[in-house]
Amino acid sequence: MTILPHLLLTTVGVQVLGLHGPDAALAYAFGYGIDLIDHPIKLPLYLKKNGKKNEKHYHWRTPFQEPIALAWIIPLSFYLGTYVPALFFFSHFALDYMVSYEKRPWYPFSTYTTEGVWRGTSDTAKEIWVCGVSAILIAVLAAAGRSPLLMFS
Repeated sequence: MTILPHLLLTTVGVQVLGLHGPDAALAYAFGYGIDLIDHPIKLPLYLKKNGKKNEKHYHWRTPFQEPIALAWIIPLSFYLGTYVPALFFFSHFALDYMVSYEKRPWYPFSTYTTEGVWRGTSDTAKEIWVCGVSAILIAVLAAAGRSPLLMFS
């Protein structure tokens, strides 16, 4: 998934759970921001391989974005005394596992690969549905007084 569905779904989660301050920041860090850490790590490798040429379905993922990362995120959640990092990281990789490009859930410990779910549905359609449903939920929750603009107050 692109960053927009991650951002919108994280916003829905923050609103539904009524998160504020540090918990809202953790939600965005693990539900959305993990891409901002992960992709720059792979950028030098991509440029070395492809230059400026666009390679569709390039494997941008590092172990930071795979389920194996829960091995350090769950202990971190216990240490911080909040479920937020684990929950929002789970939502992040759940979205990523919907789309069709190759994923390596246990990398670097296994070379096992998998592709997305609902293979009969295009990745674009999946993203549009996630964005649409998330946007509607954000609007409904904001109308109910859970504005995403108030979450960091």
